[in-house]
Amino acid sequence: MDKPIFAPASEASVTRAMISRHWKKFDEYIESDVIVVGAGPAGLVAAYELAKNGVKVMLLERNNYLGGGMYLGGYGVPDMVVRKPGNFILDELNIKYEETEEGLCVVNAPLVAGKLIAAACEAGAFVVNLTLCEDVVINDDNEVGGVVINWAPVKSLPREITCVDPVAMESKVVIGTTGHDEASIAARLAKAGLIAPMKGMGMMNIRASEDEVVKNTVEVYPGVILAGMEAAAYFGLHRMGPTFGAMFLSGKRAADVAMTKLGVKKASESTEIEQLEELAVMTA
Repeated sequence: MDKPIFAPASEASVTRAMISRHWKKFDEYIESDVIVVGAGPAGLVAAYELAKNGVKVMLLERNNYLGGGMYLGGYGVPDMVVRKPGNFILDELNIKYEETEEGLCVVNAPLVAGKLIAAACEAGAFVVNLTLCEDVVINDDNEVGGVVINWAPVKSLPREITCVDPVAMESKVVIGTTGHDEASIAARLAKAGLIAPMKGMGMMNIRASEDEVVKNTVEVYPGVILAGMEAAAYFGLHRMGPTFGAMFLSGKRAADVAMTKLGVKKASESTEIEQLEELAVMTA
């Protein structure tokens, strides 16, 4: 018999290696500093920025993959447009792009998604996918203190067996970046009457939309920050179409707001990005 190529293993050892590592990590993150709900472009940048600054962050995603709509830049084309200064993350992750006209950077979308996912994970963000956020946790001070999660496929189970109780995860800050179709954090708070009703997505206006998203990346309720398309859906901002600069900058802005709230000193930033964040605060 030929000598085996691969290391010896049994079915049980493979399962044990995978399950034990994951649940040990899950147990560690039942209490986190920040929970980011939604692993699209804004959520991934937020998680990356937080983790690289030493913040204990859990990133939740309802799908079985990360990246949201980042893999296709629009109309099924696997190239994405990033308007400056959203290219800061491309530069930081050494992703090459082409500036087709002033301020418009075009880059391979799967490459950006892959590198951003890798960067967030390498920085220390703990990712849990196939997980949906059903509710938020309210603490004794009436501030949001975490989220209530369940297994995402529960929504597809036959009605008679959908009694699968969720579990709660605690955190000091929750960042909602679930996209305009779901907007789960904002929608739940609005339904409970804790914040104003959702306005829903506005008509497309690329010229205005990305600035609006960054300016409206704010804390909407004690302990809750909205970013990306969830902020756009809640505040009724213009649709932006297939341009991603605001998603990246909004994710970074959400992380900075969270770190300020937590009292975490962030790493130094470029003057350009600092000025944009100051503008966002002043004009929100």
